[in-house]
This record gives sequence, C-alpha cells and structure tokens, in this order.
Amino acid sequence: MEFIKRLGEGVTVIDEFHRLPREFLDTLHAYSPEGEVILITSTLWLAMRLLGERESPLLGIVVPVRIGLIDEREILAELSKEIEGKELVEASVYLREPVLVPLYRPSLREFLTDYFHSSGALVREIVGEAFSEEELRLSEVYLAVLHSIADGKSKSTEIGNYLLSGGLIEAPSSVQKYLKVLTAMGLVRKKPIHGKKKRFRYSIASPLLDLHFYLEAKYAYTELETPREFIRRAIDEKLPRHVEGFVESLLAKIYGLRPVSVEMPELELDIALEGFKKLELVGEVKWKNRVKREEVRRIEEKLGKFNCRKVLIVPSVEVLEREPEGIDVLTPEELLKLAKESLKGKPSSG
Repeated sequence: MEFIKRLGEGVTVIDEFHRLPREFLDTLHAYSPEGEVILITSTLWLAMRLLGERESPLLGIVVPVRIGLIDEREILAELSKEIEGKELVEASVYLREPVLVPLYRPSLREFLTDYFHSSGALVREIVGEAFSEEELRLSEVYLAVLHSIADGKSKSTEIGNYLLSGGLIEAPSSVQKYLKVLTAMGLVRKKPIHGKKKRFRYSIASPLLDLHFYLEAKYAYTELETPREFIRRAIDEKLPRHVEGFVESLLAKIYGLRPVSVEMPELELDIALEGFKKLELVGEVKWKNRVKREEVRRIEEKLGKFNCRKVLIVPSVEVLEREPEGIDVLTPEELLKLAKESLKGKPSSG
C-alpha cells in the first residue's frame, strides 16, 4: 500500500479523508506511530462524528484543529500593503475568506457584484458540500436556518418559528440542536445577550455566506437570472452591518474582550464588548458618506448612557459635520494601527 510505504518519509497530507472507507482509518490507527499525517475535511460535523464514536480508530491519535476565517488583524495588516482607507476595511471584511484573496481587484463592491453574478452557483455548491453526507431532510433544515439568519432573524425563537412555518420542525424549540451543530461547524456565530443567562443572538460567521443566503432569500439568485444592479443593491445594504461585525470582532481581539448583544428598550448598539460581567466598550459604526450634526448628538446621547469607553467608527473624520464629545473616533487608519500593535504582542502560533 503506497500510503504505508510513504509513512515516515515526511508529513503526509490527506484531503477530504472522510470519503475514504472505514478500513483506511483502521490502517491509519495501526501504523500511526510510523509518521506524521494531516487529515483535511470540509465537513466538520462528520469529522467530529468519526472522532466521537466510542470505538473510533481515530481516538487517541488525532488532534482536531478547526481552521476558520483569517484573523481580522492579520488581513488588515496584509491588505494595507496594497490599499488603504475605506476600501481597506471593506475588502478586509470579505477577504477573511481565503478563497477570495487571489481573485480580488478593487473596488470591493464591484468585485463582489461580479463574483456573485458569475459564481453564485459555485458558492451554493461549496455550501451544499458541507451537508452532502447528511440525509436530504436534515440538509433542508440546516439551509433553512442559514436562510432565516441571513434574512434578519437572530434569536432562536425567531429562527424556530420560521422553520415551523415551513413545516421543517415540529416545535420552535427543536431548532436548538441545529443551531448547536452550525455553531460547532463555524458557520454560525453565537453572541451572548448581556445580563441575560443562556440568551443569545445568532449570525452567519462569514459575511460572504451571509450575502449568499441573503441573495437567495431575496432573489433566488442562483436559480433565476438576477440583474447585477439587484446584487449590488443587496451588497450596499448588507455591507455596513458586516463592517459592524468585523470591527466588533477586531476590537474584541485587540482588547481581549467578549462581544455581547445589549438589549434595552428602544436602544440598539452596533458594538458592545464586556470583560468580567461588565461592559468595557460600546460603540457605533456610521459607514456612510455624511454624518450630520443631529446624528452625532443622538450618538452622544445613546453612548452617554454607558459608563465605559465609547467609540465611533467612520470611514474618515471628513464625513462628520462635527466630532463627538467624550467619544473616541476610529478611522481605518486608527484601526490598522491598533491591529498592528496587537499583532506585535500576539503570542506565536508556532
């Protein structure tokens, strides 16, 4: 067997190992001391199932490592060698998906429009591959969960009611097990609600996939001919929210804090980061060409309700008709500086 012969000659890499027969895993177990092997799969739930079986031949010889999206700090620092300002942040939001990096050409919004217009079916196939080993019924449920989140439903009750109305589950509470799997797969991000135990909001972790499912829910764009203008409009609509999530996660890593959702009557925060049970930073993102004086005043009033650091993120200081009082204004240049400083102090992954 060629595999056995090569063991010990270096590192052996096996892609999509879950497709190999069970006998291969038994062989791997028998010869595991002979060399170093890296197993790669795009189907995390199946890999965890293979590892979780009581009699699994992988137990004790495999250490699972999940490779997610590129770190926000790293993508900012790398892309800053080629682009700057507003385009730097917008490109960094989506190029955390490694598949886009070699394809990207400025401007980001035009690039995304062209990508979805020409490659939407490819994105659908990539997503479908993650569930290809599941039975069809379960695949439909998982995809419906992702569609509902992309369409703005962020609480488990909202998602559960959406699936119930489609006849996919028998009770709204049944959605929890599907959310648990999607979160473990890294497809869904789970954010605690500040001050409320075991309450969460859910979002799609990848802005690229969030756009895909939003376009599917809005236009069925992979099945019907969809004008570029429709796709561009959806991108312009979604992008500011994706910037919010990107900056929140970026600042969380820089300051060692945890993103949370703050729920107060008639008050919604774009960014909220907590330390030990206490809010440490709150912020607003105004990713637009003009922020009027009255809007700045409302931001001051909103963030003034919190006794912690306050930030306002804008594409540049020029978009502000006046700078806010008691609030730190962060532009792409400041975000890049913070990211680079954080990376210098980041422990080596090696």
